[in-house]
Amino acid sequence: MTAVMIDLEGTELNAAERELLAHPAVGGVIYFTRNFADPDQLQELVRQTRAAARNPLVLAVDHEGGRVQRFRNGFSEIPAMGKILPQSMSADDAQHMAQELGWLMASEILAVDIDISFAPVLDINGISDVIGERAFATNAAQVTTLARSFIKGMHQAGMKVTGKHFPGHGSVKADSHIAAPVDDRPWATILETDLPPFIELANCLEAIMPAHVVYRDVDDKPAGFSERWLQHILRSQLGFKGVIFSDDLAMAAAKVAGAMPERAAAALNAGCDMVLACNDRAGAEAVLESLENRVTAAGQCSNTTYERLAKRAALALPVLQNHPRWHQAQQLLARFK
Repeated sequence: MTAVMIDLEGTELNAAERELLAHPAVGGVIYFTRNFADPDQLQELVRQTRAAARNPLVLAVDHEGGRVQRFRNGFSEIPAMGKILPQSMSADDAQHMAQELGWLMASEILAVDIDISFAPVLDINGISDVIGERAFATNAAQVTTLARSFIKGMHQAGMKVTGKHFPGHGSVKADSHIAAPVDDRPWATILETDLPPFIELANCLEAIMPAHVVYRDVDDKPAGFSERWLQHILRSQLGFKGVIFSDDLAMAAAKVAGAMPERAAAALNAGCDMVLACNDRAGAEAVLESLENRVTAAGQCSNTTYERLAKRAALALPVLQNHPRWHQAQQLLARFK
């Protein structure tokens, strides 16, 4: 049972992190800006991470573009997805840009031996303080169309896709990083306004990340801790068969489920396959300790999340930057300057 994704403190592994990576429940690592100085340093950190781990790891990053892009120096500056439509000359042009940006983002991340970027955002740009122009558009139909093209580009690069934040964070104002958002709209409104991109694209996604939002008409638990949302709606009704990641358990909205170990248990029991325990080292250690019995009961088994999301062979960054499609993508980026 490799059910936890952890984070790292800096640009090199320390002794405590090597010990954590040897824990049998660790199945992934997520990188942040604090882990990055330049592409060469990052690749060495990735090498150290994989070498120190007991299990095959899913290595991840939030690299959507715009304000959520962890690596800058040496990487292309990807625009926020909400800038695509305003810069496009037609619907076809917008879809082409989305596809090429998806390919470019994914290709550069894969080139440094990281498996996935948690993307794309399938939320609508509604009233949310934290989503905004991270979303492709203000309505579900345009989000679905552009996200489909972005996903196509990611798949062409060889990256598996994670849609977030199920069933939609865009229509609730509070930021789940610092507050506990509650959506009081009726189920019928959520179904019509926010869910369509997840419904339409479910069979294109290898993974989904639920929101730390309570949708009160459906359940009194945040979606990521809700069996009703994850098992009954996402799995049974939408037929989603991919990996379910929790959002970061250290976020303020997750505190409704208790201390970090209780949050991890609630997410796993609801149906998450892997939980993110980040930005709280003591909390992550407590989560791993709490899972000792589960790991013992499960025995030595393969990391199925890794098997489903691991990257395939990819071009090294210097080779990629000589590729004709990469140069064409740079010309496209110039339109966003």
